[in-house]
Amino acid sequence: MSHTDDGFRNSQKVPKGRLISGHTKEFQKDALGFLTRLAKEYGEVAKFRFGPFQNVYLVSNPDLIKQILVTKQKSFVKSKDLKALKPLTGEGLLTSEKDFHMRQRRLIQPSFKKNHISHYAKDIIDITMAYISTWEHNDERIITKDMMDITLGIVSKTMFSIEFTDGSEIVGKSLDTVLKAAVKRMRSIFRLPLWVPTKINREYKKAIKSLDKVIYEIIEKRKTDTVKHEDMLGILMDARDAEDGLGMTNHQVRDELMTIFLAGHETTANALSWALYALSMNPEIQSKLFCEVDSIIGRRTPSPDDFMKLPYTQNIIQETLRMYPPSFMISRDVEEDVVIGGYHFKKGDMIIISSYVMQHDPKYFEQPDSFIPERFENNFLKNLPMFAYLPFGGGPRVCIGNHFAMMEAVLVLACISQRYRIKLAPDHHEVTPLPSLTLRPKRGLRMVVEEREAEAFAPESSTFK
Repeated sequence: MSHTDDGFRNSQKVPKGRLISGHTKEFQKDALGFLTRLAKEYGEVAKFRFGPFQNVYLVSNPDLIKQILVTKQKSFVKSKDLKALKPLTGEGLLTSEKDFHMRQRRLIQPSFKKNHISHYAKDIIDITMAYISTWEHNDERIITKDMMDITLGIVSKTMFSIEFTDGSEIVGKSLDTVLKAAVKRMRSIFRLPLWVPTKINREYKKAIKSLDKVIYEIIEKRKTDTVKHEDMLGILMDARDAEDGLGMTNHQVRDELMTIFLAGHETTANALSWALYALSMNPEIQSKLFCEVDSIIGRRTPSPDDFMKLPYTQNIIQETLRMYPPSFMISRDVEEDVVIGGYHFKKGDMIIISSYVMQHDPKYFEQPDSFIPERFENNFLKNLPMFAYLPFGGGPRVCIGNHFAMMEAVLVLACISQRYRIKLAPDHHEVTPLPSLTLRPKRGLRMVVEEREAEAFAPESSTFK
């Protein structure tokens, strides 16, 4: 159905918001519930407001989403919200735009080619096996922290070829401080400039400075290193643009490394935490996972080749990404007036696409609130409308590390499942998703790890002790 601009804007029912804040408080209080209700009550395009002047449209139709992310993507830019991350990621892939973004993507793409990803797979397995070798039978652990530690170790090794055991606390804490401060800035109606010396601004800048010191020291050290490294840093420093023959400056390398750090650390850690939680709540699915891992890997150390031999483990990760997508929301600002499927959007409007809303829509997913990895069998995704399932986004800005992230999550889950059964700790608090920068379990997850066959796995020395 086509709408004139005035007809669309004036005839469409919209939820009533507050005079000044609009619907900001409802969104801040329960973003997932708010967006889900909007889509259910107002259909494929639902209008609401952030603050007194910012019109926002939640788009929940796969065909319209395709136009926004692919067909007419040049009419949109990343939303102003993401500018809160610019002090951290600079002009990295997450926040850069247009021609510069495409140039950087060309330079970074080789880091994620199949042969490099296969090389990273051994690091993923080695780090995970070393880390979990310190777990003891019937340990109660903060599994969300464990997954953060493992993915931090993996991203450090695959990016820099170094063990971050000494510096992981510094880097981890600085990253956490940066993310908390960034989210607060992203969610606030009125943002004070970073030069205003508020407590949160001071913490934000201090954490970024700490991370910068680590990154720049590694870049400078690498310049004098005579050994060739097949890690992301080495590939980025050697990369040359096919059109002008130029490489990246230190500052550009820093921005991309910081972006990969951010995107490759927190998102995968949260996906793994959610997967372990879902398995603990569905013991029959966990048993089926054990059967696959035992039949393919047995008692030997997992290998990179196992990834393609573990379809059910892959389905578990895909179903986790459906139910608990770490990147639960994509936002765009309209850069020029544009018509999408008969709807007119004006320059300055904001568009929100929620993978969480789309992937819980019963039109596309039967029993959307149930964890059913089997739904991904028999080419399920090929029969879905494109953009009904979009945990990694889509179009020219689709997550560049999507294949790496899938492989990492599957291999880490296989390593853990080979050795341990994971159960939610007794008297655990209610588990609810917290939509921060990514979708994380609110207040973390306390879980008990039980050795499946204690005698089969002798303790190994570990750098994680």
